[in-house]
Amino acid sequence: MTTDVRTIAWTGDALRLLDQTVLPARVEYLEVRDVGALVDAIRRLVVRGAPALGVAGAFGVAIAVRQAVREGWDDAERDAAIARVREARPTAVNLAAGVDRVLPRVPEGAAAVAAEAQAVLDEDVRANRAIGAHGADWLAARCPGRPLRLLTHCNAGALATAGWGTALGVVRELHARDRVELVYADETRPLLQGARLTAWELRESGIPCLVQADAAAPSTIMRGLVDAAVIGADRIAANGDTANKVGSLGVALACAAAGIPLLVAAPWSTIDRATRSGGDIPIEERAAEEILAFGGTRTVPEGVAAFNPAFDVTPARLVTALATETGVLEVSAGAVPGSRPQVGEPLTERPAHL
Repeated sequence: MTTDVRTIAWTGDALRLLDQTVLPARVEYLEVRDVGALVDAIRRLVVRGAPALGVAGAFGVAIAVRQAVREGWDDAERDAAIARVREARPTAVNLAAGVDRVLPRVPEGAAAVAAEAQAVLDEDVRANRAIGAHGADWLAARCPGRPLRLLTHCNAGALATAGWGTALGVVRELHARDRVELVYADETRPLLQGARLTAWELRESGIPCLVQADAAAPSTIMRGLVDAAVIGADRIAANGDTANKVGSLGVALACAAAGIPLLVAAPWSTIDRATRSGGDIPIEERAAEEILAFGGTRTVPEGVAAFNPAFDVTPARLVTALATETGVLEVSAGAVPGSRPQVGEPLTERPAHL
């Protein structure tokens, strides 16, 4: 995959989205011109990943303003449509942040909103590059001597952002330095973002990888086959608790038990300073059908229900470090010698030393 891949782009009158629901079998794009179609695309995971959702939310406001003019909506109808975009997925704080970022430009019209949304997109690409460099520096310093065996969960690559990636941005930067031996990509049930998307990105980038069942990850770590785990985040509470795709908590527990680093890579905008701890993060529960069936065939007996949380929360004490565009913050005492204990210390502002 070329480094200039774009999951999301503004054409001037529509939002062009790479349809992630059909990868890796096909590469297709969807052009969205109305709020209903955008909300549907967000909920169906045509576009997904916290940073990409932030960009989609920002452009969603431009779509709503254009649609309001086209269909003769009053301000209340327009604002209700914007609220639908903002609330399309509750866990990823970036979606709401993207909407809120461009709201002050609404009185100036759709072009002004789109210009501000483009700034959000451009900033995300720059931030991802910086996250990759900072995270790679940190891991290379703490795991010296040979190429690294890494593990990642879900997809936090270019597909989850406006370009380059967060967790996979770190991996790609390490690969550019000849510091990656192998990446274990958790398949990420039930929608297989790791198997379908992360493996696709790694293959296209020429990075050696193995896909494994989610349940295999803790054993792979405990067997000494992994030097570090790198994951993304959909929301980080003020105390450092991190919400990411369900299954991340098991990875974190295994890393702590094995004494290897767990690095969370995310833009600073993913930190929700208004949320005190992970217990206050809303956890999206998705349709039961995602659990009850596989490939269109029901795999669970009739009359049996499903529980389908899309995310889990990793306590700050299990997060060794957080890589953002400003640098690396060592969140917990963790497994890495010399890291600074900061468990429970609110992330109220960007650290001065970064």
